[in-house]
Amino acid sequence: MSDANSTHAVPENPLSVQQFPNLDTFNSRNVAITNIRNSLRCGQQQMADWNNGPLAVSAVPGAGKSTGMAAAAAIAIARQYQKSNSLRPKRSRQLVVVTFTRSAAANIKAKIRQYLREQLSLPQTGFVVYTLHGLALNIAIRHPQLSGLELDEVTLITPNQSHRLIRTAVEKWIINNPRLYAQLLEGMQFDGEETERLRRQSVLRTEVLPELATTVIHEAKSSGMSPEDLQQLSHQSRDAYEILKIAAGLYEQYQTLMRDRDFIDYDDMILAALRVLENESARKVEQQQVFAVFEDEAQDSSPLQTKLLEILAKEEDGEMVEQAHGHKINLIRVGDPNQAINSTFTPADPIYFRQFCSKCDSQGLLATMNQAGRSSRIIIEAANFALEWVNRFYQRKQTKSFPYPPIPSHYLLQVGSSPHPPLPFRNQRILPVDFDDPQPNANPPAIGRGVEIYTPKDIHHTVELLSQKIIQLFPQDQENGSAAILVRENRQGTWLSQALKPICKKHNILLYDVNEQDRHSHVPEEILAILQFCDRPHSPDFLKAALGVLVKRRLIESQDLNALASLPEEFLYPSPLAPAQTEVVKKTAEFCRDLLNARLELPLYQLISFIALKLDYQQAELATADKLSQRINQQIVGSISMATMLGVLNEIVCSERFEPVDTEDSEARYTRNNQLTIITMHKAKGLDWDYVFLPFLHENLIPGKFWVPPQRKFLGEFTITEVARAQIRATLHGQSSLPDVTEAWEGAKHLKIAEEYRLLYVAMTRAKRLLWISAAKEAPFTWSKPNNLQKQPACPVFEALKREFTECVIETQFTFF
Repeated sequence: MSDANSTHAVPENPLSVQQFPNLDTFNSRNVAITNIRNSLRCGQQQMADWNNGPLAVSAVPGAGKSTGMAAAAAIAIARQYQKSNSLRPKRSRQLVVVTFTRSAAANIKAKIRQYLREQLSLPQTGFVVYTLHGLALNIAIRHPQLSGLELDEVTLITPNQSHRLIRTAVEKWIINNPRLYAQLLEGMQFDGEETERLRRQSVLRTEVLPELATTVIHEAKSSGMSPEDLQQLSHQSRDAYEILKIAAGLYEQYQTLMRDRDFIDYDDMILAALRVLENESARKVEQQQVFAVFEDEAQDSSPLQTKLLEILAKEEDGEMVEQAHGHKINLIRVGDPNQAINSTFTPADPIYFRQFCSKCDSQGLLATMNQAGRSSRIIIEAANFALEWVNRFYQRKQTKSFPYPPIPSHYLLQVGSSPHPPLPFRNQRILPVDFDDPQPNANPPAIGRGVEIYTPKDIHHTVELLSQKIIQLFPQDQENGSAAILVRENRQGTWLSQALKPICKKHNILLYDVNEQDRHSHVPEEILAILQFCDRPHSPDFLKAALGVLVKRRLIESQDLNALASLPEEFLYPSPLAPAQTEVVKKTAEFCRDLLNARLELPLYQLISFIALKLDYQQAELATADKLSQRINQQIVGSISMATMLGVLNEIVCSERFEPVDTEDSEARYTRNNQLTIITMHKAKGLDWDYVFLPFLHENLIPGKFWVPPQRKFLGEFTITEVARAQIRATLHGQSSLPDVTEAWEGAKHLKIAEEYRLLYVAMTRAKRLLWISAAKEAPFTWSKPNNLQKQPACPVFEALKREFTECVIETQFTFF
């Protein structure tokens, strides 16, 4: 099952590379396995003791999931070698490890290889590590006739709601469905005024319908629902707008356009793999190559992911223990429902992992990893208090008169018949490790008070307090720890980055703004700017944009770009009568002429690779540029020209989330010592730092609330996108009837608020030695206007922490820094 999309290639017969020649070797392997097991904590040992069958592992933050999984994987591979030697099976099998991101896959692969190499003295084979889509693609391309997926003939896209394909699908749907469109235009009420009609048309065409299409297509497709399935489901709906019928029509238009243009998206990869596995012969071929499947971050599973992994893990010969539904599977799923932070904006749904845990628990196959060595004890106490306070807060609301309409039953607790929505958290406390913990540096000593709580006057005072603490933690000419500022929105991070840059520069502190430096699209954007200049070098705008890229990458010196771009011909090819150019300008012009010469001398398909080298890209950027080049060259086959190349590239930059190629140390750049990282709470999941700062903890963002943009209120006090998502999930959760609009909207609001509290919990548990939190008295209502300050109430959890941890509250006075 090896492929370019795998993170580790495996020989055709991986377990026959090395046999155990004698009893001494056999015994030494057992000693090594025992040593690995003894180096683990109790919860991790439960994974290491796995031999076969299903196992659910619920792990708290900082419990060492990846270490435990890597150790368990290495031990399972060693045991498979022993089985291969003693039983000499006709076929050799391998372990499949599936995780959420490419960087996480690279991390766990390195750990497994280290165990195999250094402690077990085994070849670093017998396993593969994939992301889900890498696994699905690997299966699909090895059976193209069954999957219908020929990579040479299709193009992978990741459209957002601005993508031309989505916009085209919306326009085609409007033409074909005048009655439904007219119902949307009418809204709650309409007096027929022409200006209002035009405004509503614009909102529907550019916002409401593209958002509905993007969300519902991804939600339905990743759940295995076809447009026809969605159309059938719409017959159960009774809302005035016929929302699911609209969604089904948009989905159908999208699929038609995708087929006509030979496009596929990431969901198509999984569907293609499942088409392969529906074939009995192909399914047996795939299953015979796998002796077990280990899944990390299982709380973020989607329905199709769950189905794909369970099929692969199924044992055909009946040797393994029986799972529910009659399946015999070798499957370990590791996750934490309390860290489910993606379900309100992706198809990920923690209910599937909860169901798996419940089934395993009923068979005594649920392991709990509740000891964590990441954080100081005071930080663990603060995180546990936050979790328990939120659950108590919800319980108090439920015992009083609940101020909302009844929640549909698919949102209710899985156990019992409570009429209330489920609590945001599973009641699972984080425990510190034992004093004789086998792993080093567990529960490190706190810095200062360990938890520091501030209430600044405003966001500018926040920057002052942050700066003072950062300077204190990063003394010059010393080896310092790692630090991060976690923000709820990228706009907060951008504002903070600008405010902190002068201070960090003055004190020689490396500032890494993830949103600025690690943007998904920076390679396509830079390549586009250079190509546009190469195509039209006489354009002042294109010349200035290209020069801006060169300055940003420090390939030319900073200078007055407006002066250079105002007269492109004179700058690039100065005449004898032109004023003499400075040496800096001459070098800049020479660089630009090199780019123009390449445009004349190189074939188009080599141009992007040349530009990437000329821009001095590093390893990951070069790989991303190569991926971009392949994508564009594939898409312009049959119509090769600079114009078509620029058209495709512009579409990618403007309306796609082009994923870069990660290197194995992609996460290490976020957590380097002597560096202050600014990163969103979502992106911080899976990472940790010595010092973590959580500023701007205000109620309008955490937990926030669902709100309807004013321009959309003609449709009602709800958004049709969230109603459609809730109705689809009700069906997937086994509801016999669909929730109506009010029930669906209230249920969606509950899920959103609960997820925001879990996001705060994830952010708090990133800290090892210091957790610094603040909520300014005055802050922007929206960070698109950061200077518009007003009084903002703090997040309820923040206020509760202040009351509980009074010794951690720092009184401050505002001074100009």
